[in-house]
Amino acid sequence: MYDYDVIVIGAGLGGLSAGALLAKAGKSVLILEQSNFIGGCCSTFEKDGYKFDIGASIVEAIKNMQMVFHVLGTRLEDEVDLLPCDPIYSCIFRDGTHTNHYQSIERTAEEIGKISPIDQENYYRFTRKFNQFIEEGGEDFFSHPVGTLAEMMALIKKRPVIAKFLPFFLASYQDILNYYFKDEKVRQSMSYQSFYAGHPADLSAGIFAILPFFEHLGVFYPRGGMAEIPKALMKIGENLGMQVELNARVTKINLDFHKRVKGVTLAGGRELTSRVVVSDVNAKALYLDLIGSEHLPVEVTKGICSYEESLSAPMVYLGLDYAPPLDAHHTIIPIDQAAMNDAWWNVYRKGRIPKEQFGLLCWPTFTDPSLAPQGKHILNLILMGPYDLANTTWDDEKPRFIEQSIDLIDRVAAPGIKQHITMAEMNTPLDYEHRLMLTKGAIYGLQQDLSAQAVFRPANKSKAIPGLYLAGASTHPGGGVPTTISSGYVAATQVLEHWFD
Repeated sequence: MYDYDVIVIGAGLGGLSAGALLAKAGKSVLILEQSNFIGGCCSTFEKDGYKFDIGASIVEAIKNMQMVFHVLGTRLEDEVDLLPCDPIYSCIFRDGTHTNHYQSIERTAEEIGKISPIDQENYYRFTRKFNQFIEEGGEDFFSHPVGTLAEMMALIKKRPVIAKFLPFFLASYQDILNYYFKDEKVRQSMSYQSFYAGHPADLSAGIFAILPFFEHLGVFYPRGGMAEIPKALMKIGENLGMQVELNARVTKINLDFHKRVKGVTLAGGRELTSRVVVSDVNAKALYLDLIGSEHLPVEVTKGICSYEESLSAPMVYLGLDYAPPLDAHHTIIPIDQAAMNDAWWNVYRKGRIPKEQFGLLCWPTFTDPSLAPQGKHILNLILMGPYDLANTTWDDEKPRFIEQSIDLIDRVAAPGIKQHITMAEMNTPLDYEHRLMLTKGAIYGLQQDLSAQAVFRPANKSKAIPGLYLAGASTHPGGGVPTTISSGYVAATQVLEHWFD
């Protein structure tokens, strides 16, 4: 007899969605979370009366999220108060000009036309192309297993549009933008989204160029902060019998004589048994630390070691005593694609911080004023950064990094903001690692270039350890709020399909 049917390691969105879905299917489920809160990067903390989101800042492409909540017997909209964000985002260029992207494709095309009349029609071509992917069921890619070639071929047979878009998977994000758009400013206004996948435009798979189109289907912010999404999943799961234990760090996955999962060991030595383990931790840490290479075939160990962790995303949190002069929940501060690519190869990869930063400003109180005391506001700056810094450490660099970030905002986006900052805080890659157990502070788990997508990414159903399943950013379909929730759905359906294996 087992203590539980399923033990889930980690209460991130992937672990919570998998746990709730398996509880809905009648399984006894225990989620073990190492920290004292749930949600991982999709969580919220409070300081001096301000409620800051730790990482994730909006939610989009919610169709698969709606599907998960439907399977759980409810509706996403009934469990989370999703506030629409329109404009979708603003873009401030280095010459002081700016443009807004709206949920309306027509209105966004008009804005693009003010920059480049020829690209106004090109934008319609771009959106029509990606709408075809949606209309013909391409989103099923994000909710179906593709861990083997057979699974991938079965999905393509069901949704032939995925095969039609194969060139987009093989091309780069930059290739797609350069194909559709002629003006560099227009490209800049849409290129930052490649970093939502953790890469510059020349390394991100071209299919990620669907992200600017997805945003026309709706961008939302949960009233009360991003933590409302994992809270909803936990509430539903607990109502179905799922248990969640906080401050419970798993140190080992236990295997039987046949190298099949039989449970876990926690810090302190407590052992729990289960028929199945679902892991919502970084796949490299899972296989190399919680299982150990001595229990893996040599080729599996080599394969896991070949993956690189994704880039981290240092995040600066500011409390303000005024409303900043911005136009949207999100404001992109871009640079041209060549400079972004150069930053990747010659700055980040060499353990440096760019002298000329670029990133994403998030103004949550633009959408939900209740996150700050009356008359005050929150502004977050999301940047990219390496885990290992050359000739310095993140602990030493943090004060200077905050100061440089404020300088960037003051100079480019909100002149005079320095006089209105009441508090400043920051999460570095080391903070993500220490507080969230994110290996090397990697918010997307593993890098998401073509070599780590679909059949090349660690599978949701382990190919090496029977009874082990994966959810979260480092498995299919990758990092992000809707995708990690989808990963939990894929893992749960795989568990149920192979329950008697």
